[in-house]
Amino acid sequence: MLRWLLRSLWVLLGLSILVPCGLWLLLRGSLPELDGELALPGLAAPVQVRRDGNGVVTVDAADERDMARALGYVHAQERYFEMDLMRRSAAGELSELFGAGALPLDRRMRVHRLRARVHDNLDVALGGRRAVLEAYRDGVNAGLAALPVRPWPYLLLRQRPRPWSVDDSVLTGLAMYADLQDPGNSRELALARIREVVPPALYALIAHDGSAWDAPLFGEARGDALLPDAATLDLRKLEGEANAADSAALTPPSAPRRVPLSPARERGVGWPPVAADSFPGSNNFAVAGALTGDGRAILADDMHLALRAPNLWFRVRLRHADPAAPGGKVDVTGFSLPGLPAVIVGSNTHVAWGFTNSYIDTADFARLPAGTPLREHRETIAVAGAAAETLVVRESDWGPVLHDNADGSVLALRWAAQLPGAVRLDFADMARAADLDAALAVADRSGIPAQNLLLADSRGRIGWRLIGARPDRSGACMPGGIANAPGTPRPDAHALDEPCSPWPLRTDRAPALVDPPDHRLWTANTRVLDGAALAEAGDGGYDLGARARQIRDGLFARERFDERDLLAIQLDDRALLMERWWKLLRATVEHSDDPALRRLEAASRHWDGHAAVDSTSYRIARGFRGITLDTLEAGLLAPARQRLGEAYVAPRLPQLEGVAWPMLEQRPPNLLPPPFKSWDELLAHSARQLEADLAAQGGDLAARTWGERNTAAICHPVSRALPGLFRRWLCMPAQPLPGDGNLPRVQTPDFGASERMVVSPGHEADGIVHMPGGQSGHPLSPFWGAGHDDWVQGRPTPFLPGASEHTLVLRPR
Repeated sequence: MLRWLLRSLWVLLGLSILVPCGLWLLLRGSLPELDGELALPGLAAPVQVRRDGNGVVTVDAADERDMARALGYVHAQERYFEMDLMRRSAAGELSELFGAGALPLDRRMRVHRLRARVHDNLDVALGGRRAVLEAYRDGVNAGLAALPVRPWPYLLLRQRPRPWSVDDSVLTGLAMYADLQDPGNSRELALARIREVVPPALYALIAHDGSAWDAPLFGEARGDALLPDAATLDLRKLEGEANAADSAALTPPSAPRRVPLSPARERGVGWPPVAADSFPGSNNFAVAGALTGDGRAILADDMHLALRAPNLWFRVRLRHADPAAPGGKVDVTGFSLPGLPAVIVGSNTHVAWGFTNSYIDTADFARLPAGTPLREHRETIAVAGAAAETLVVRESDWGPVLHDNADGSVLALRWAAQLPGAVRLDFADMARAADLDAALAVADRSGIPAQNLLLADSRGRIGWRLIGARPDRSGACMPGGIANAPGTPRPDAHALDEPCSPWPLRTDRAPALVDPPDHRLWTANTRVLDGAALAEAGDGGYDLGARARQIRDGLFARERFDERDLLAIQLDDRALLMERWWKLLRATVEHSDDPALRRLEAASRHWDGHAAVDSTSYRIARGFRGITLDTLEAGLLAPARQRLGEAYVAPRLPQLEGVAWPMLEQRPPNLLPPPFKSWDELLAHSARQLEADLAAQGGDLAARTWGERNTAAICHPVSRALPGLFRRWLCMPAQPLPGDGNLPRVQTPDFGASERMVVSPGHEADGIVHMPGGQSGHPLSPFWGAGHDDWVQGRPTPFLPGASEHTLVLRPR
């Protein structure tokens, strides 16, 4: 028995060593080659691929095709699984990897039939770049095939990767549409339904389209809402309103939230109001040569997106001969998007460019009468571990049917992403632009999601332009068109039996501001335009202007700038918006005898003035604002929610601050949400709810810092399927993060600046860059998380790649 036990122990010991070693060796099999020489079929000449200490890749090639082939090889070896997710998310094919849990996401996208549309309109997307995209495709598939073991996430999912196609690169571009725009156009639908059932004065408050925080490039701030008097609107007397408000006003609305709930469901922080939501956006700003010591123009750009490990972007420097480029050579550095052979934002030594999401209106519903002929498509959704699902898509000339109405009519959605030209790869020509005018010409023919493009060139000039695919509604009509977002005129609705053409896309003749007289430009997802230009672009849900105004004021606070000055504006975590909420909280709690409010009073006495990791007062003020806005929003929407029932869709109200603050300042009895008897009671209720939420996480409220709540949760997409120990292995460190959504330094647990860039074209060596999440998608890679801590701490990192630590030579076969 003893000998048997000893043998068993030795076997178990051996297995405990061999199994982890085997798994480790298996995982290492999908690491990319970093050094040596390899054959890559299709190359015209050898290509050198170098990596610095952070894994930033420099590709030196003979021409653009060889560059694209080599870049495809590198992208596949470092990021193939993430590329796969991009194409699948756009096409509605995630369930084939992840099983039935992904079906809701797939149904949401498959109704648009983007893969079929890409296939039918591929020539429009590729233009004259088919050969480059085919070289990239071949490089991707060669890089995937060269891995001894398929990328590690496929082992975990027990799946095999599907080869890459040219269509998939176009789908990668369309995935950004789905991320930056709303594929269901839910805000427009929500506002249209609300408008039908509430008094005009109430709708005007709900749909107010600006605030005193506005900082547009054109026109003036809209200002806060003008409040109606009791004779015009009385929330407490609306028929049937009180009963609904009794339950609704005290509960958070049902709109989706991006910021995850804490275990204690901390309202106002873990469950912010729609107005405080983080959503895809960005900051960019620039100063012209008149404001710098040597005449250089400087551009700053940080794109705010959901954060993951590895990061969405992949840092590269691409160099190759090109007779159409200045001096016959392309030398472009910046951020590529695996799946596409191009630098998305960066600098080519002559021009630097960056984006923010424009939030113009890029979709419209049309109401089609009962009996309108519709085409049917049967879409098969493959499901891992289960039977495939068939989705029947009904489609009109306007687009797919998304909603059926009680009268038999249907709502068909026309969305820019559905149309030919939504993705046109001419944008890659930005790499060879010689100056600002040449870059603007590239913008005229670029099919990308509509963005605010900011440019700076080596001659000291700067410019802003609306770039990308946008609806051309000038010759179109909307048959039975439903109300659009507020403030955007629609073409007159034509009779249903009149000839009526759906709108096409256009990318040219967009609004622009070049060489501004103040030598400064800025955008931050807020309203940029005014007047006729705004009416044409539309309002797709512009962000509150607090972030843009803080950036604008930072630019006007001085007359001389260098790269570090612009970085300081990017990292500005001053809580200017929140200061007045802290003062309102103090007025609510300072003289209260309520023990809960006294505890809040003691914890919030010192105003830090920053969204800093050690700030308790910021966390308290933010939570107080969130709960109060929740309550006011619920009161404003209660009549619509009651009258619409199941047809109610919660709208996103990014401008609610401009309605709520005058309500709190003026405290009109007619707008006080039931069941509160006074505005003081409403504010005390918010404070008590906040105290209860914070106390549930620890008795000492002074220890409830912003960093405790705003802790990084940046993980690999498959980490959720793993136990806690392994999940941590696939996440960046859980570090407290300064910053928040309504100030320039946007950083929340899993949303924020997916890149930061400050660069002057021609002076790239002085440029600064940050990127969270690291370059490599492999946790055993030396580049997993490389550079991430610099992003967390705000330490300047050189824009250009550093000294080469690895060199791989790809040779023709």
